[in-house]
Amino acid sequence: MSLLSDATAASSPGVADHLRQADAHTAHNYDPLPVVIAAAEGAWVTDVAGNRYLDCLSAYSAVNFGHRNERVLAAARAQLDRVTLTSRAFGHDQLGPFCAELAELVGKQLVLPMNTGAEAVESAIKVARKWGYQVKGVPNGRATIIVADGNFHGRTTTIISFSDDPDARADFGPYTPGFRTVPYGDATALAEAIDEHTVAVLLEPVQGEAGVILPPLGYLGLVRELCTRENVLFIADEIQSGLARTGRTLACEHYDVVPDMYLLGKALGGGVVPVSAVVADYDVLGVLRPGQHGSTFGGNPLACAVGRAVVAMLGTGEYQHRARQLGEHLHRELDALVSRGVTAVRCLGLWAGVDIDATLGTGREVCRRLLKHGVLAKETHGATIRLAPPLVVERDELSWAVGALHAVLTDMTSATRT
Repeated sequence: MSLLSDATAASSPGVADHLRQADAHTAHNYDPLPVVIAAAEGAWVTDVAGNRYLDCLSAYSAVNFGHRNERVLAAARAQLDRVTLTSRAFGHDQLGPFCAELAELVGKQLVLPMNTGAEAVESAIKVARKWGYQVKGVPNGRATIIVADGNFHGRTTTIISFSDDPDARADFGPYTPGFRTVPYGDATALAEAIDEHTVAVLLEPVQGEAGVILPPLGYLGLVRELCTRENVLFIADEIQSGLARTGRTLACEHYDVVPDMYLLGKALGGGVVPVSAVVADYDVLGVLRPGQHGSTFGGNPLACAVGRAVVAMLGTGEYQHRARQLGEHLHRELDALVSRGVTAVRCLGLWAGVDIDATLGTGREVCRRLLKHGVLAKETHGATIRLAPPLVVERDELSWAVGALHAVLTDMTSATRT
């Protein structure tokens, strides 16, 4: 293992050429750090200049099982030699097994396979509305869904209509109606917002984009009770928090709650192909009929073969165990930085939100400096950074990454005193 101490990616002529080309010909909907990745293995990536970096983002948890996981790649290679796409106009031999195995893993009956996380959220919104009209008896066109402030469920037109992130929302109206926003963690506000037209409550059990915000004690249990009492669907967006990231298969398991619908994605594709799913019982997903929802690529043979490999790996419990054990270590290491450039740490499994002392600089500046130490991380909301390394990361690699963060914060503290 080579622990890179001083990456110089941005100064490399080869990297600079790639960055200039991307800047000239790629729509500027992202502002990436100045690194150009060319290869990856496990928890590490290598740029075009040969510099190695510890990946502490995992493509927002899409690479939970490590880059180029051999079990996932083997499943993909085998399927590539057989058939990759049929469309749902025809059946194929991977669809039924994938849906059955995923349903069993999460304890539900039906699976609606899609591609991206945002597609899963959009699908759930459609299903909830249809359920509200056909099952609950809400008058047509009057259904409402309650969401939480600080949410992140994607960036489609409907989803940004209930976002409070100005970057995601501003200048993209007119916005889709039918949503009510309440404070995350406030069960009283949620109860007051529910009325006879409410068909669903859509929440992230742990708010990832907001900075790994954990729910208050007892909150999700109260959400479950309210939804049951008021005949409202509880939809858990586990696209980032699910599939072993938090130390359990699903984050909801930490809080002993079972929602009516799970939304899954990211890690479900093993870091190889986009795979997402809505998973629920017959009484919810059974409202869909042929022609009412679909996707050319949703549930394609390649995606299902990869998804089956992921479900099989999750079935062993190995990755959940690693996330719990290594997450405890990461939490202890990060807690040691509180009052040393860090103001707060929130951690669940191998997922951490780290609030940086805003007087030292922004989260973006911390991530730029971490890049020079060979660590890839991502900022969010000003002075917060997120850490979500692949679950195959080693204990000493985590310690090294936290040491790099300590070094960066020490340098920034010194700079503010001069």
